[in-house]
Amino acid sequence: MTELLGGLNPILLPIFVLVIWTIIMLAWMAATRLPYIAKQDWGPDTGERTSELGAKMPKEIQWKADNYNHLHEQPTIFYATAIASAMIGLGDGLNLYLAWAYVVSRIVHSLVHATSNVVMVRFMIFLFGSICILVMAGNGAIHMMTD
Repeated sequence: MTELLGGLNPILLPIFVLVIWTIIMLAWMAATRLPYIAKQDWGPDTGERTSELGAKMPKEIQWKADNYNHLHEQPTIFYATAIASAMIGLGDGLNLYLAWAYVVSRIVHSLVHATSNVVMVRFMIFLFGSICILVMAGNGAIHMMTD
């Protein structure tokens, strides 16, 4: 994989993929929210507080916004863990597989959240991704303490 990335640390690619996915979710959110907002007789102050605006939206539209917000929460510790892994030489092997598993879990989580929003399915996907990050961080901590 290193050859494909021009000698760069391969764990950086899942980071970029998750950033791109976050922008895709932003576009999906905008594509559903903006037309709905345009059809309403709301004044410009309606969007002053995101929570109030979300409460006025149909839940199927709001799910995309909720997921977009979620992509700015837990993934931040993924980014930090993946970058730290790259810096200490753990950007391949198990941590790379875990990074990809985490990214796939976030994409699947987004698709479930933005469409059917089955909470228990979302939770199980979230739990799986959380375990991936935990193992990545544990690998890093062990590496730092033993080297």
